[in-house]
Amino acid sequence: MSDQIKTINPATEEIINSYELMSTEKAIKSVEECHNAFKSWRHVSLEDRAKVIQSIGKSLKKHKDELVKLMTQEMGKLIKQSEQEIDLCIAICEHTAKIGPEELKDEERVLPNGGKGLIAYSPLGVIYGIQPWNFPTYQVIRYAIANLMTGNGVLLKHAENVTGSGLLIEKILKESDLPENLFKVLLIDHNQSDAIIDHDLVRGVTLTGSPKAGRIIAEKAAKKLKKTVLELGSNDAYIVLKDADLNEAVKYCVQGRTYNNGETCVAAKRFIVESEIYDDFKEAYVKEMKKITFGDPTGSEAKIGPMAREDLRNELHNQVTKSVEKGAKVLCGGEIPKQKGFYYPATVLDNLKPGMPAYDDELFGPVASLIKAKDQEDAFKIANNSKFGLGGGIFTKDEKKAFNLAKNHFDTGMVFINSFGVAQPNMPFGGIKDSGYGREHGGFGMKEFVNAKAIMALNS
Repeated sequence: MSDQIKTINPATEEIINSYELMSTEKAIKSVEECHNAFKSWRHVSLEDRAKVIQSIGKSLKKHKDELVKLMTQEMGKLIKQSEQEIDLCIAICEHTAKIGPEELKDEERVLPNGGKGLIAYSPLGVIYGIQPWNFPTYQVIRYAIANLMTGNGVLLKHAENVTGSGLLIEKILKESDLPENLFKVLLIDHNQSDAIIDHDLVRGVTLTGSPKAGRIIAEKAAKKLKKTVLELGSNDAYIVLKDADLNEAVKYCVQGRTYNNGETCVAAKRFIVESEIYDDFKEAYVKEMKKITFGDPTGSEAKIGPMAREDLRNELHNQVTKSVEKGAKVLCGGEIPKQKGFYYPATVLDNLKPGMPAYDDELFGPVASLIKAKDQEDAFKIANNSKFGLGGGIFTKDEKKAFNLAKNHFDTGMVFINSFGVAQPNMPFGGIKDSGYGREHGGFGMKEFVNAKAIMALNS
């Protein structure tokens, strides 16, 4: 493997910057420095930690324009969506600072024999995060802020193509009130990463990535008896029932498939529509998807930018091609544009069956899979007959019915009703099955890497 990282602008195919990988010795030293910082940080009061988390939000706000520009340059998301990402990260800091002291405070309990019990949520130590490129700041803030609030130290191995964003985030946190060495970026390769997972001072590992990567990391961590949190891929089903508001459903289903250039784990990917309205939905949906123009992500005209890397675009096109070879029909898009930049058009596929990549697998880009269901029961059967279970959606005018269906019949970690969303700071985020395990946000993330310590005086 090369000892250098090069970042490439996906819109222009030009090299942005190059970075030297760390030596293994330097990476190990970073682990030790983070652990030493943790030894003091763990004793800082919850209220004072919350103030530091607030300062991180302020530092993000101060550097927002710089970070927005770099994220768009490195991975191709629209400028306005980069702005939305930083706003979400600031909100996460504010929300965590607000609820953290209450979520993590000691709990007193009376024991069955009348004794006194205390539950203390003690931090574990250094938590190692391996993060992807599609939300260069949010993916980092999501696990880092929760663990810093908990009292842990944080290490980050970011995706190579957003190395600049990772280093800028490190700079932003250094300029906050966060003590030195509590958050450190590691520029390392996969073999070096294995050494970090093995290190005795690393107490937990969190990964956002593919199911394949999740299995590899979980196995490596398990050999050292270390806890993991995995947020992996998905093939989210958005179910459109026959009593749905068609215009509303089409609007959010287009948004759900094309937001962030279609490169979102919890994105709308399969659109399962009851047969009675399938043709009407298909016609309206294709009409709107044809309006999704691609182009310069720094401008104001394009609705989607380029895909983040050439290999990712080629992989997506290969999935489309294989689906067509097995009988799928392309209703719009489906061809690689002949121009500079790793662009792929908004694409809609129809006539899908099990065994096709567009039916079974995750398509990480602006390609929508339309699937006809006989009725409501069949729609949920199709939706749940998937190896994935991250998110999903339900469209119906009967909101009460939708909540009931989501609660009792949707086999996923998250469900959106008559809408599309990515994350909310006060709601848990995570999936089941091949989409991983563990939760972030909503207070849950702060307790993933803690020691819930039971302290008992039996004869009080």
